[in-house]
Amino acid sequence: MALVKYNNNSISAVTSAASIPSGALVPIKTLTASSSSTLSFVHGSSDVVLDNTYPIYVFKFINCHPATDSTHFSFQGSTNGGSSYGLTITSTSFQTNHQEDGSGGDLYYWTGGDLAQSTNFQRLASYIDNDADSNTSGELYLFAPSNTTFVKHFTARMSLNQSASSKMLLDQYTAGYFNTTTAIDGVQFKMESGNVDSGTIKLYGIKDS
Repeated sequence: MALVKYNNNSISAVTSAASIPSGALVPIKTLTASSSSTLSFVHGSSDVVLDNTYPIYVFKFINCHPATDSTHFSFQGSTNGGSSYGLTITSTSFQTNHQEDGSGGDLYYWTGGDLAQSTNFQRLASYIDNDADSNTSGELYLFAPSNTTFVKHFTARMSLNQSASSKMLLDQYTAGYFNTTTAIDGVQFKMESGNVDSGTIKLYGIKDS
């Protein structure tokens, strides 16, 4: 951990400021949903950084609640400053679950969460319950979005209350890549039907990762 040097133990006599240590999560932008149809992070807009400043970017989703029952939380990327979102994605997804009545406990590949050279939005959390106390939370890692040599990989893990009569907890894993060597400069999130009623999305960069 980086240290701050003090003279005479006085904060007013600081002679050097602490540097951000390698591997630290550096906060960039927070978006708060309020009946939002989309939530977008675009480089250079509203203080968003999404370029080669950080090799890895992390989105954290906190208590994202859908207005519509049994919908999917999804995302896509942009290479034109957010003018359009529809990059080609190939991905894979699997899930594990456990129900409130103690049943379930399954682990399975989910074909509804994979894409094969598709420009659709990538599903991250599926069939989310919209009861007042239900939501989805998790995180998404995006690797080297500004690189112009390689395709852009991502991994995500989400926890959610799934809409079902038995009230199921779902742990959903997704990984894939944007099949483009053009720099990605925008990322958008949405529910596939209805709005994001409430919730928070935070963007971080991982320093020197």
